[in-house]
Amino acid sequence: METLDAIILGIIQGLTEFLPVSSSGHLELGKAILGDNSVPEESLLFTVVLHFATALSTIVVFRKDVWEILSGLFQFKWNEETRFSLKIIISMLPATFIGLFFEEQLEAFFGGDIRFVGFMLLITAVLLYFADRAKDTDRKVTYKNAFIVGISQAIAMLPGISRSGATISTSVLLGVDKTKAARFSFLMVVPLIIGKMSKDIMSGELSFESENTFAMGVGFIAAFFAGMAACTWMIQLVKKSKLTYFAIYCLLVGLIAIGYSFWG
Repeated sequence: METLDAIILGIIQGLTEFLPVSSSGHLELGKAILGDNSVPEESLLFTVVLHFATALSTIVVFRKDVWEILSGLFQFKWNEETRFSLKIIISMLPATFIGLFFEEQLEAFFGGDIRFVGFMLLITAVLLYFADRAKDTDRKVTYKNAFIVGISQAIAMLPGISRSGATISTSVLLGVDKTKAARFSFLMVVPLIIGKMSKDIMSGELSFESENTFAMGVGFIAAFFAGMAACTWMIQLVKKSKLTYFAIYCLLVGLIAIGYSFWG
């Protein structure tokens, strides 16, 4: 993988992890356009590295929230931080179940099937369109909401379904305050990414012995800084109810991807 390609893919991952346009889908499209010829294991490693970069950018952007949550947990009391952490754990259950028992079937969707990505982007567009028209509320995420949003996150493991778009849209359609929905959406994915990366490293499925270590490093840096910018921007966009613009974008990119798969 060339260094420039790594930077481009890193920026794509950083922006699309938080903007509701599907990071996995755009990475698959980006690799196809750039002609990614790396072996599957190395391509998967690069994807995991980029996801870890965006998880780290989430922690930096929400550092005050993360610190408050950790401080509250170490008080060993049934407080707001403990309840929020329990909701995060509940939201992780569906994706963890899919990751543990259907990992091979899930990986089969990441074989560069541009047509499939295109159709999933159309679904993302529909979700964003309806979420943008939901009424403003001041409700928090409940335990039931957390599990339902977790199911959306599990479905969003498919390339083309935006994780942030699906989880924020689901929360908003359930009546959760838009800002709280965005905060919960971004924080709920951090343990999953770190857990997935730790599992793959410990099991030996991922090895960091690669000839493209430098390219992966610059890709990581690009994804980290792009992720910080996109995360901050996305919170403001959700507040102002401007998800329709992304719905239109996903619709157009999805149609182009489907058309490309037939005639490209």
